Amino acid sequence: MGTFKAIRIDKADKGTTAALTQFDEAELMEGDVTVAVEWSTLNYKDGLAVTGKAPVVRRFPMIAGIDFAGTVEQSSHPAWKTGDKVVCNGWGMGETHLGAYAEKARVKGDWLVRLPDGISTREAMAIGTAGYTAMLSVLALEKHGLTPKSGPIVVTGAAGGVGSVASAVLSKLGYHVIASTGRMSEADYLKGLGAAEVIDRAELAGPAKPLAKERWAGGVDSVGSTTLANLLSMTKYGGAIAACGLAAGMDLPSSVAPFILRGVCLLGIDSVMCPIEQRKLAWNRLASDLDKGKLSDITHEIGLDQVIGAGAEILAGKVRGRIVVKIL
Repeated sequence: MGTFKAIRIDKADKGTTAALTQFDEAELMEGDVTVAVEWSTLNYKDGLAVTGKAPVVRRFPMIAGIDFAGTVEQSSHPAWKTGDKVVCNGWGMGETHLGAYAEKARVKGDWLVRLPDGISTREAMAIGTAGYTAMLSVLALEKHGLTPKSGPIVVTGAAGGVGSVASAVLSKLGYHVIASTGRMSEADYLKGLGAAEVIDRAELAGPAKPLAKERWAGGVDSVGSTTLANLLSMTKYGGAIAACGLAAGMDLPSSVAPFILRGVCLLGIDSVMCPIEQRKLAWNRLASDLDKGKLSDITHEIGLDQVIGAGAEILAGKVRGRIVVKIL
């Protein structure tokens, strides 16, 4: 056994510290599959972890990073063999289990999803947890019964990772997408992804009315707080909002009015502990329903040594689209 490069988070007198360093392979946690990590990505939660802005990490030392794509190096799990291309996200990686910002990862084989045909490991991380979460949100809206004929779909935080992928997928599926953003300078970018309309997030700010004018049949919300409350108050009868993020906060200053007077549903989206069959469905749908050209347009690449700085950028709302992290 030897050492490998990794972003290690340690507990400090005040908060935590994060640094790119050498990690001893003997310190890897238990698991029946060892993966040579080729690509990872930067998500909002990763930004919180590497900057220490929120107590994401719950064991120390920790290797940061909540998702990876790579090649199986060793396996004692019956489903996986050396050379298999896999993707993994959630399951507590980067929080309670050593994560993805490293040249090696050891995980449970039951956590892995086989890379769909037609998606490279780099493309898988261009999608990443953000894109996979966006797809889970789309699947939830479809399960609720929404179709393009139901009416417009609003996407909040539209210039971010979840929002960018959600906008691209929904538009390809034929939905009229209303993209909400705090960066109206990104309007052309969002229209390039397929948004039919771009609105300023200020329209969803301020205290929410119990019921406001009906504007959309559904939505994908990665913002939470007052934004989500306003979305619910403006959702058409029988519509639904898929809630998958909390960029603006964990609170929900709403009322029961949308639920009991318009039959609106709030659909909770959890990407971390999502059952494996739903994960497989989401990744296979991404392979077919996400335009590769648009994915390329919203993606830029950084090295492992740039992750900590980029983590601060994503928390400041300065990151557009998706960031892939080259590991090997």
